[in-house]
Amino acid sequence: MESASGNGLGDGLGIAGFPDLDIVRAGAISAKPYVARLLLRQVIPLTNRQVAYERGPLALSSTVPERRIELRFGKFSLPDFFDVNSVGTDSHFQFMNWTVDNNGAWDYAADTRGYTVGGMVEYQDHSWALRFVEALMPTVANGPKLEGNLSRAHAENYEAELRKGLLPNRAGAIRLLAYVNHANMGSYSEAVNDFLAGRTTVPDVTAHPPQVLSKYGVGLNGEQALTDWLTAFTRFGWNNGRTESFAYTEVDQTVLVGLGALGERWGRKHDRAGFVFVSNGISGDHRTYLGLGGLGFLLGDGKLSYGRERIIETYYTIHLWRGIYPAFDFQYIANPGYNRDRGPVWVPGLRLHLEF
Repeated sequence: MESASGNGLGDGLGIAGFPDLDIVRAGAISAKPYVARLLLRQVIPLTNRQVAYERGPLALSSTVPERRIELRFGKFSLPDFFDVNSVGTDSHFQFMNWTVDNNGAWDYAADTRGYTVGGMVEYQDHSWALRFVEALMPTVANGPKLEGNLSRAHAENYEAELRKGLLPNRAGAIRLLAYVNHANMGSYSEAVNDFLAGRTTVPDVTAHPPQVLSKYGVGLNGEQALTDWLTAFTRFGWNNGRTESFAYTEVDQTVLVGLGALGERWGRKHDRAGFVFVSNGISGDHRTYLGLGGLGFLLGDGKLSYGRERIIETYYTIHLWRGIYPAFDFQYIANPGYNRDRGPVWVPGLRLHLEF
C-alpha cells in the first residue's frame, strides 16, 4: 500500500529532468491510500547451489538458487527490476532527479503514479541475467488509467545484464535495455503538418483519430567500483522521438556520468554522497513541434530557443540514528524545458527518510 500526492515545483511542469522523482506528475491528486504493488513471484531452480539474496519489499527470500528462472505477475513499477543501478536508482537515499535515477529516454509503461500491470520472466546466472516484461500502457499520455485491451496498447521491455568489473578485483556491471511501446499515440510531424495546413490552430499531437503507433528506444546503464567506497556510473538513452512522449518524461536522448560514495571512508559508515552531470535532448520533430507552440504533457512555452537541458546534482544523506536519514540535495538546471530563454534554475532540497 502507498499514499502519495503533491504538486511539485511549477505543478510538475516546464522541465524534462524534474528535480523530485517522488512527485506525482498529474498535479494535485488524492492522497487516499492505494495499492502500488501486488505481485506473484515463482522461482524455478536450475541448480542446487544457493546464494545469498538481499531481502526487501519485493523479495522475501534470504537465499535463492544461483541459476534460476523467476516469473512475476501483478502490479509493479518497471524500474523495480529494469535499469537498476547501485548508486543512481533510489530516490529515498540517493539522487532525486527523474533523469538521474531513471534513464530519461526510457518512456517506460506506467500510469500517472508510475505503476503498470504486467508479466515478467527473468533468467539469472552466476554473472549475467536476461529479463523480459510485457506490460500495460496508459489510455492517454500520462494518464491515470491503463489500457487493458492489448490490441490497442501494450509494451515490451528487454534487458541483458553482465555483472563483471572492468578493473581487477573491483565489482562492476553493464546493462543493455531495449523497449517498444504501442499505444494511441500522436506523431509530432503530423501535428506540425496539420497546423501548417490550417487544420488546427496550434500543433496538437493529441488531435488524431484512434490509432496504434509505436515508440521504441535503447539504453545503456553501467557502474564500476573505483575503490571500496567510491563507484562511478553512467547512463545513455535514445528513442525514436517521432511519436509523442507518452508515459515518463519528454526526453529523446540522454547521457549522464556520476559518482556515488559511501561514508565509511570518513568514519560515517552509513552515510552516502553523490555527484552527477546529465545532458538531455529532444528530436528534431519534437523540437519543431514545441517551437511552433505545441504542448506536451510536461513541456510547452509557445516558442522555443532550443538548447540541451543540462543538470548537475549533488547530495549528502546522513544516518542520524537508527532508521532516521536526513539528506541535503542541490541541483543546477540549465535550459529548463530545452529553452535557452529560461533559467538557469537552482534547486536546493531537504529530504527526511524514516524506517521502522
